[in-house]
Amino acid sequence: MKLEILPSLLAADYGRLSDEILRAEASGADALHLDIMDSHFVPNLSFGPDFVALSRRVAPAFFRNVHLMLSRPDLYIDVFADAGAQTIQIHVEADCDIHAGLGRIRARGLRAAVALNPETPVERIAPYLDEVDEVLVMTVHPGYGGQKFIAGCLPKLEWLRAKRPALDLMVDGGVNAATAVEAVRAGANQLVAGSYLFGKPDMAAAVADLRERCVRS
Repeated sequence: MKLEILPSLLAADYGRLSDEILRAEASGADALHLDIMDSHFVPNLSFGPDFVALSRRVAPAFFRNVHLMLSRPDLYIDVFADAGAQTIQIHVEADCDIHAGLGRIRARGLRAAVALNPETPVERIAPYLDEVDEVLVMTVHPGYGGQKFIAGCLPKLEWLRAKRPALDLMVDGGVNAATAVEAVRAGANQLVAGSYLFGKPDMAAAVADLRERCVRS
């Protein structure tokens, strides 16, 4: 399967957002990951749809992967679709009809995905596997960047890869040169990295190094 690397805009310099989006695009990364937080589902408040629209305006060819960490993501699917999201990820723990939410995402012509938190049993995903294009396994407790990778989440990737060999499996949280290799060996093929990539002066070199390490694994 294709290995994809997604810089997370949450770790960017907010005073230079346009430049940071262009830096991520020029790095050779595959897509931009945008974390949308409501300070209710997770203990932080981040971007709104205007950040997705900015990403589309600044780098229209750079794929936009939007992660809705919201208690009611179903209320915002159309808003983020209109802003330019190309994948929308909703959490299995959200307070809404997940089947209906995934159906709405697909009805808008977007890639649909479901995400789960570290403490959530992977079996909670099972009813949705035939309705999604990818699954996001959180490897930190969502809300803040710079956290330590939770290796105990790796068996979830192994379970999912065994169930759906062709499904895109993403990890987000604590991804660096070492943990990325662990995740890929467990079955991941999509890697979200925030602090690790945006913190590097030469993001292109960091992306290339991360890709080479994972391909060799």
